[in-house]
Amino acid sequence: MFTRIDQYQGNVPFTHWVSRIAVTTCIDHLRAQKRRPELRWADLSERETDVLDSAITNENDVAPDDALAAKEIVGKMLDMLKPEDRLVIQYLDLEQKSIAEISALTGWNQTLVKVRAFRARRKLQRFYRELTEKERA
Repeated sequence: MFTRIDQYQGNVPFTHWVSRIAVTTCIDHLRAQKRRPELRWADLSERETDVLDSAITNENDVAPDDALAAKEIVGKMLDMLKPEDRLVIQYLDLEQKSIAEISALTGWNQTLVKVRAFRARRKLQRFYRELTEKERA
């Protein structure tokens, strides 16, 4: 409001003008959340939280049935990526395809595939870091 005070023209009561700024700010925030969804610790099942807890504490004695929970966590985090980024990670890391194969499948040049993979991995790391930091807080 203080940064936009010069835009106030006096056509409407000042309180209405301020409330409109608040409403617009809230709507913009909700739109941003919709574009960049956030995975919260509470969104995870009990099994998934156990898997993440063991990953955070670096426990090596993880039960074999935790693989399904880990796969679900990975799926939820991949769903937060843009479709192009998700596709690159799917091909490169989950299906073990080469850069050349991905380039042939998508029509993108190899440099673009590498850049998308790098950025997507960074986003996944950030999602994981945010998720674990919220749990520790």
